[in-house]
Amino acid sequence: MRLAMIGLGRMGGNMSERLMKGGHEVVVWDRTPATTQKYASMGATPASDLKDVVAKLKAPRIVWIMVPAGKPVDDTIAQLTAGLSRGDVIIDGGNSNFHDTMRRAAELQAKGIEFIDSGTSGGIWGLANGYCLMVGGEDGAVGFLEPAFKTLAPDDGYAHVGPSGAGHFVKMVHNGIEYGLMQAYAEGFDVMSSSEFNLDLHEIAGIWRYGSVVRSWLLELLYAALEAEGNDLKHIAGYVEDSGEGRWTVFEAINESVPAPVISAALFARFASREEESFAAKINAALRNQFGGHAVKSE
Repeated sequence: MRLAMIGLGRMGGNMSERLMKGGHEVVVWDRTPATTQKYASMGATPASDLKDVVAKLKAPRIVWIMVPAGKPVDDTIAQLTAGLSRGDVIIDGGNSNFHDTMRRAAELQAKGIEFIDSGTSGGIWGLANGYCLMVGGEDGAVGFLEPAFKTLAPDDGYAHVGPSGAGHFVKMVHNGIEYGLMQAYAEGFDVMSSSEFNLDLHEIAGIWRYGSVVRSWLLELLYAALEAEGNDLKHIAGYVEDSGEGRWTVFEAINESVPAPVISAALFARFASREEESFAAKINAALRNQFGGHAVKSE
C-alpha cells in the first residue's frame, strides 16, 4: 500500500518507519526539512510541501496526518483537499476532539473524500511494540485501509470501533483513564515515600510487576524511571501538563451525567502541580485563623 505521512514527530516518524518495515511505500513530509530527509534516508519518498505530497500519490490517495489537534488539523486538511479527488482518504491519527472529527468528516464527505479517525496509543515504544489503533469511519474506507492498520498494530491491537468520531472518542476516554491510573500510582508511591520505613521504591515497583493485581505497563515505565533517576526523582520537576483529552473526558462525563470522580480528581491534580503556591490554600489558612484562632505561617 502506498500512503503519505504528514508530521514526523515522536509518533508520526516511528509510524512511518514501522509501515516501511511492513512493506508499505510511504511519502513523507514534515515542516522541518531535515526530519523529512531523515526518513527519506530510510527509504521513504520525500515531499517538498503538501501539494507535492498529493502529487506523489496515486488515486485513491491515502494521506495520514499526525499534527497537533485544532487549527493545525484544519489547516492541513484545507491545503490537502485542494489537490485531492473523490474517493481519496484522509486519516487523522492525532488526538483531535471527536466533535471536530465529526464536523470534518461531514465536510469532506460532501466533497467525496473519506475521513477516518484513528485514535493511536503506543507512544515512543510503538515502533517496536506496535500501536493500539481505535478507528472510526465508514466500513468500506476502513476495510480498504486495514493492511496499514494491521501493520501498525500488534496482534489484536486494532479495532474499527464505530462511525466517524468514534475512534477519537474512544481514545479520549482511554487517555482519561490513563490520567486516573497515573495519579493512583503517584499518590501510592508518595504515601510510601513519606512513610517511616525508608522503603526502596524502585524495588517495590519491580516486584509489583510480577503477580501483583496492580501490575501494568505504566508500572513497568515507573520502574524504569526510578531506575534511571533514583528513588527521589530529584532531577524531575513535579510539573504535569495535560494535552486536552482528560479535560474532554470530564466534559463529556458532565454532558452525559456520568460520575467520573477519579478522572476528574486526576485532572485537577495536574492543575495543582503547576502552582508554585496555592491561593486556595492561603484562603483555607486565613479562614482557620479567623474562625478558630489557628496559627498561620508567614511567607
